[in-house]
Amino acid sequence: MNTPLPIDSALPSRAVQELRVGEPLPLLAELIAAQAQREPHALALASGNEALTYGDLEARSDRLAHYLQSLGVGPEVVVGIGLERGPAMVVGALAILKAGGAYLPLDPEFPVDRLRFMLDDAQAPVLITRRGTDKRIGKGRWRVVDIEADEERVANYPQAPPAVDISEQNLAYVIYTSGSTGRPKGVQITHGNLLNLISWHNRAFSISAGDRASQLASLAFDAAVWEIWPYLVAGSSVHFPDDATRVSAEALRDWLIRQRITVSFVATPLAEALLSLEWPRDSALRILLTGADTLHHYPRPGLPFVFVNNYGPTECTVVATSGTVVPDPHPSAPPSIGRAIDNTEVYILDEHLHEVPSGAVGELHIGGAGLGRGYLNRPDLDAERFVANPFSTIAGDRLYKTGDLVRLLPDGNIAFVGRIDEQIKIRGYRIEPNEIAAVLDRYSGVQGSVVVAREDSGDKRLVAYVVVAPGLTLTHSALQDFLKNYLPDYMVPAAFVQVSSLPMTHSGKVDRAALPVPGLENTIADQVYVAPRTLTEERLVAILSELLGLGQVSVNDNFFFLGGHSLLGTQLIARTRDAFGVELPLRTVFDFPTAAEISTVIDEMLRGESMSAD
Repeated sequence: MNTPLPIDSALPSRAVQELRVGEPLPLLAELIAAQAQREPHALALASGNEALTYGDLEARSDRLAHYLQSLGVGPEVVVGIGLERGPAMVVGALAILKAGGAYLPLDPEFPVDRLRFMLDDAQAPVLITRRGTDKRIGKGRWRVVDIEADEERVANYPQAPPAVDISEQNLAYVIYTSGSTGRPKGVQITHGNLLNLISWHNRAFSISAGDRASQLASLAFDAAVWEIWPYLVAGSSVHFPDDATRVSAEALRDWLIRQRITVSFVATPLAEALLSLEWPRDSALRILLTGADTLHHYPRPGLPFVFVNNYGPTECTVVATSGTVVPDPHPSAPPSIGRAIDNTEVYILDEHLHEVPSGAVGELHIGGAGLGRGYLNRPDLDAERFVANPFSTIAGDRLYKTGDLVRLLPDGNIAFVGRIDEQIKIRGYRIEPNEIAAVLDRYSGVQGSVVVAREDSGDKRLVAYVVVAPGLTLTHSALQDFLKNYLPDYMVPAAFVQVSSLPMTHSGKVDRAALPVPGLENTIADQVYVAPRTLTEERLVAILSELLGLGQVSVNDNFFFLGGHSLLGTQLIARTRDAFGVELPLRTVFDFPTAAEISTVIDEMLRGESMSAD
């Protein structure tokens, strides 16, 4: 699979036609400046009562860029920007680019140690922020530019683009992502990488000056790159909802409708919630983009917008594959992640970098125009993740090893299977948790789910976290019975935990570390709970609760449905021996798997021993 797989495209927009003309290519700042020259009074940015025209954006970013150059900012210089979502954030980032530097987005809500590490690691000589955030971060090797306090000083600089000599090969931004060792790693993206994203996006979705786009992501999440720059190049307006609105499906839907937003990117879990809501037929929204996590749900018929699923690691400039998701009333699998975008190559390879047969699972490798420069100051990681392209004759051509498992579908789209590092091994079986979640999400009333392995007393068991539709009550037995129709027993979770929503990381992925511990108050049980009725049942239920790590066990609960297996069965036999002084054969647990049944066997054995003693 060594040729690009572009998704269906629309006619190029005016901005993209201009982007493709001439050598060298105009860079991002020049393209936005051209829009400002054509339509200086057109709306560029809006947040609440604050609005900036293209003329305002150009003037403010020009002056700030001159000031930054006076502080030594130029090509390959990384400048930190720690501002909340809003027009000032865009002005600051654009000014850094105009000065020739590369912007380093910093979420002010991040832990101080993480922020300081990123500034030090990037050797940023300047930090653009505002009062409060600078006090929180503290002093360092960086010069602080206060976007508000330094406004008068900045206003004295020229309102004209500063002179700068940069090209497509120069650095545009650095975004830090989580590292497996706990140390964040900085991903370096060039102007050429960024231009390819802008060109594809504006062509594929026919972006024009008449579009109104939303901006929801933190600047520290690379989706913000996608939410801002393509639209400003095309002359569109970018709109910022408040923080409370951007995390609530109902509030966000109402805001999108009220603001007449035409194109919006929403991270996967929230996008799935939006799909379940009612939408007016006359909604201005024409495209809802999603990505950042595994998509499990299809849109229902009749929604007034096109729904597009996207995939891409930060190392490959936000998006690498994309595809429209159409309604499917009887899906047999989750939606695909589409095909490769323009000038992008994707390969599905085995551990020896050989292409796997069509339909087989392999690791996704990505190359092409979106492939970033590599990691900042991490040659060890570069060597591990950016490998020589065995299918290319171009010297230095590389592929990025994503760590994602995928397979090629018969229609040419790509199916996401899971992460290599999320693969679970339980009792000798290799399990892809996303495969379980995909089936679970097909159950009526399940609005979202994630499956993880939890380790209790040295034994791993599968736990599913489930978001249930309002007003519905699910039962443990019903969920397990449903899954058993599609999955082998070893892939059926032992416990189902009900959550109001799945916790999210800053990048819009499910935060597995923040999932609650299963307990009596949150574990889904059968509607009919039968408490112990005899002393034997009471003692046996206590043993089972401790052994299985469950807060509550009904005397009619099946040991194996609760996550029991032969190894735990052996431990159960040992504990009943200690508690009751009887030696049950292991076969008893298989033939009589409930506490009520096992208690009956124990009582009969005790009565038999008593009669023998008499």
